[in-house]
Amino acid sequence: MIKEFKDFISKGNVVDLAVAVIIGAAFGKIVTAFTDGILMPFLGAIGGKKNFDEYLFELNGSEIKWGTVLSATVNFLIVAFVLFLIVKAVNKAQSLGKKTVEEAEAEETAEVILLQKIYEELRTQNAAS
Repeated sequence: MIKEFKDFISKGNVVDLAVAVIIGAAFGKIVTAFTDGILMPFLGAIGGKKNFDEYLFELNGSEIKWGTVLSATVNFLIVAFVLFLIVKAVNKAQSLGKKTVEEAEAEETAEVILLQKIYEELRTQNAAS
């Protein structure tokens, strides 16, 4: 079991994953700062409040802070959209150099047809000589 763990750790994927988690956490903090410091106060000011977190309603003496939940939802959507764009770009970059099987077969077929035409032309020229 220790050997398996050692093999798992020695692969580069664990380090890549750790770096991705750290960068993701830092990016999440930036998005939270943007949302809490700029976007939501701006939206709150439009609605007449100092901050969007002040949007709430009371129910039997309890405060339901729907503005805070909406702020967290906006944070999530921003992070999710940026991750979507990153994954889409990585997938596109990986697929640029790869040909599909159909493309490779079509290319091979075109080459074979061209070679057959050349062969027939040469054969015709040699027969005429």
